[in-house]
Amino acid sequence: MNIFRKHYLRTFCLLCIVVLTSAGRSGDSEKAEPPNIIFILTDDMGYGDISCFNSKYMQTPHIDSMAKEGTRFMQYYSASPICSPSRVSVLTGTYPADWNFTTFLHDKKSNLEAEQANYLNTNAPSIARIFKKAGYATGHFGKWHMGGGRDVQHAPGFEKYGFDEHISTYESPDPDPLITATDWIWSPEDSIKRWDRTRYFVDKTLDFLKRNKGKPCYVNLWPDDMHTPWVPEVQERYTGKFPMNPREEKAFKLVLEEYDRQMGRLLDGIKELGIEDNTIVIFTSDNGPLPSFRGSRSAGLRGTKLSLYEGGIRMPFIIKWPGHVPSGKTDSTSVINSTDLLPSLAAMANVSLPSDYRGDGENRQSVFLGDPSSRHKDMFWEYGRNEYAFNFPSGRDKSPNLAIRSGKWKLLVDYHKNNVELYDLEQDKFETDNIAKEHPELVKALKNKLETWRMYMPALTPGCMNP
Repeated sequence: MNIFRKHYLRTFCLLCIVVLTSAGRSGDSEKAEPPNIIFILTDDMGYGDISCFNSKYMQTPHIDSMAKEGTRFMQYYSASPICSPSRVSVLTGTYPADWNFTTFLHDKKSNLEAEQANYLNTNAPSIARIFKKAGYATGHFGKWHMGGGRDVQHAPGFEKYGFDEHISTYESPDPDPLITATDWIWSPEDSIKRWDRTRYFVDKTLDFLKRNKGKPCYVNLWPDDMHTPWVPEVQERYTGKFPMNPREEKAFKLVLEEYDRQMGRLLDGIKELGIEDNTIVIFTSDNGPLPSFRGSRSAGLRGTKLSLYEGGIRMPFIIKWPGHVPSGKTDSTSVINSTDLLPSLAAMANVSLPSDYRGDGENRQSVFLGDPSSRHKDMFWEYGRNEYAFNFPSGRDKSPNLAIRSGKWKLLVDYHKNNVELYDLEQDKFETDNIAKEHPELVKALKNKLETWRMYMPALTPGCMNP
């Protein structure tokens, strides 16, 4: 009996140790702090503007450092080649056409002519609202352009989409007077000059993180100074309304140099706050560049902003999260869409999506954490519902207004027309060889998918247009 009793006690003690150890590990897991998330959405930055994507054009050492500390993705796509709808896709995780966004927001008359809404419906899902409900502090610092500005005076405020704090530009429901002395994008009368705007937004972001330290934060840092007019701090070069020609390549390069410097300040500030190891930083762009300066800003990809060719929708994309996202890695095979960001970030932060959430993206958490994989869902694009909204750019860069990517295949066509273009993006990422005639059955199948998708997008009528 003594031997049995000793054996029993020893076994019991071992079981207790295992249970307690497991409980301790479970407790550690449950106590893991949710990560901060800083989403940097650059305005009109091309695939080739960053040196780690295109070393032959410009040097951007601070942005490159994000890639050295994280992973860069070579096949990330915006859901639109223009700002307002592309931003809707990021905020909602849905295709912007679902909410009557197919081009940039303008005044009421122009929006009606373009058959689109005046502002984003507050019934739309919002990544900020979802993260706020999960206990995050939420902030938006920078361009909005999803409602407000011009003669749209009653667009919903930022709080309606789940933001605790905001500082924004002219194209928003609540422009900051320090950067909107006049009713336009920029003016010499602004207290915060255009060349200091990114610095201003970075300062606001760091202050928000500092004041909310100890609480997880979700922040949109969406600067707008890479959008024309480019106004570098070169006072001696004033030649008129702006210093230098605001569409001159030299002006662009000076603004990009300063922008890169401010990204370095942001990264340094995160380190100084002691939150770097538990902060996800994402860096990308809303749409392609314009002008592209001989294709340099798109690294040779065909098309520009306003085009559904690769130069208008394939964007640079970097994500870093020390200890989670592999450092110094390049993923050239995984295809990512801007609609994927909401479900992916929610999964990475262990944030539950609403039971009624119906997004268009995929959860690409495993891809971001270092496991490349093929895409399951096709990707769809619509740019412009009619000729009023869809008349740029000109020449070779003007694409049809619908596109689908399915696996390696990309098909473009105008709605209700048969001007079909088909490209094998694994062999022809520059879209130089239209092989539609060589694959009639594939063209038929993809065109049917694309037109069916477009057919079920909501049509906007004056009676249902928001005020």
